[in-house]
Amino acid sequence: QVQLVESGGGFVQAGGSLRLSCAASGNFFAVYVMGWYRQAPGKQRELVASITTGTTTTYADSVKGRFTISRDNAKRMVYLQMNSLKPEDTAVYYCKAERGYTAYWGQGTQVTVSS
Repeated sequence: QVQLVESGGGFVQAGGSLRLSCAASGNFFAVYVMGWYRQAPGKQRELVASITTGTTTTYADSVKGRFTISRDNAKRMVYLQMNSLKPEDTAVYYCKAERGYTAYWGQGTQVTVSS
């Protein structure tokens, strides 16, 4: 069992930066693929970025070059550094831990970017 708690969301002007954090509890954190997803009002949840156990990263085209995902296995933390934020980045951001057919989600943190 893994529990995930996101933090770091907030309100920022376009062009600004935020750093999201996801704290994980439970064992064997290092074996999970970790991801950040987001869901805007009226839209489906979408993958923003993911990082494997071997620290290979994947990004949505819309955030490439602006967002950076990282993990600290010793601290059981995953981060999403978001730079050059745009109004279209406004959404609830969720942390996900996945291994095989098992997945855990956090409760989400709101990010609002004003123009």
